[in-house]
Amino acid sequence: MTEARYPGGAGRGRSPAFIFIFLTVLLDMLSIGIIIPVLPKLILHFTGGEFNRAAEMLGIFMSVWALMQFIASPVIGALSDRFGRRPVILASNLGLGLDYLLMALAPALWVLFVGRVLAGIFSATVSAAQAYIADITPPEKRAASFGMLGAAFGLGFVLGPAVGGILGHYDLRLPFFAAAAMSLANFLYGFFVLPESLKPELRAPFRPRSVNPATTLALLRRTPELGRLGFITFIIMLAHQVLPACAVLYMGLRYGWQEREVGFLLAGVGVAGMIVQGGLVRPVVKAIGEKKAMLLGLTAGAMGFALYGWAPTGAVFMMGVPVMALWGFAQPSVTALMTKEVSAEEQGRLQGASASLGGLSGMIGPWAFAYAFAYAVDPVNGLNLPGLPFFAASVLMVLGLAAGLGVRASLRPGPELAGSAERVE
Repeated sequence: MTEARYPGGAGRGRSPAFIFIFLTVLLDMLSIGIIIPVLPKLILHFTGGEFNRAAEMLGIFMSVWALMQFIASPVIGALSDRFGRRPVILASNLGLGLDYLLMALAPALWVLFVGRVLAGIFSATVSAAQAYIADITPPEKRAASFGMLGAAFGLGFVLGPAVGGILGHYDLRLPFFAAAAMSLANFLYGFFVLPESLKPELRAPFRPRSVNPATTLALLRRTPELGRLGFITFIIMLAHQVLPACAVLYMGLRYGWQEREVGFLLAGVGVAGMIVQGGLVRPVVKAIGEKKAMLLGLTAGAMGFALYGWAPTGAVFMMGVPVMALWGFAQPSVTALMTKEVSAEEQGRLQGASASLGGLSGMIGPWAFAYAFAYAVDPVNGLNLPGLPFFAASVLMVLGLAAGLGVRASLRPGPELAGSAERVE
């Protein structure tokens, strides 16, 4: 019976469908990471070398991308509930590939801007990908599967900037062509190997009112449990914004690190995160359950951010990397707990709501943490506390930890269910 309900989990190994979803998330993150080193320089090219204007435009590009994620994520999640995961995921991959081609060939800044708007929309496919995982994975195995997706995020952001920097050295537009090729190749791969995961009888009608981001987020207020877990999800996503907003400037100012040192450090962060999310989430959750794994991750996050903010030397900062890696237990466990609070036909909307929280955090976090950093290092203020944004992120983790203490511990599977789950693993 469990095999029929979760066809994608049959067998001991990972199914082709799961591998495709993993690759979808990996290539999405890789394509995003590839253009990180070159997008500012391409904008600078279009602004005639005016750094002030280029910085302003880059900020607008980042905010609009996050806004599109916020708006599009619930729509894509709801569409996947109505029409199935397969067509939505494949359409997103195709659209993203064509969009990267548009940006690679952009003759003017406004065309590049349109490309970023479309990229924000099509990159929202993660909500459908997570719903697919919920469809094909038994509830007690979902934290491990979401941990694997977290590893895909980490790997993409480790490899992406390195590949983008190498390609961009030869031509600023070459990384966009590479990102397009990966997305289109993923579309073709999925077209032949990706089965539909959502049965027709479980599909929900598409209601335009339900895809309003505010309405979609209302799903998280349905029960106190969902409300707590939604709050924790937002806290985790918001705290994460301190890294892209401040880490590079912080390491350069406080430790005098150049691009090479920063690159090695970021690669180490990614590798440590992949070890935790790809290899340790499953056995740890199996041993202690989702709630305790979530609390462990939030505690490690609070300690790690505080260590980053306090670290007087680069060596001490690097000691915080393995501590922060344990933070990777938090999000997969929270996501797994949330999937148990809604029905099968609402998984897409749930993941869309979670992705909208990510978009909201992406609109708020970078600006807030960057402002905190600028204020903390401004010689006029005399505060001289460059670690302030990391301390703020640590406080957020403490708030998440306090909320997590009130979360219900998930029921451990009984002998019969555990045996069935083992058969479909």
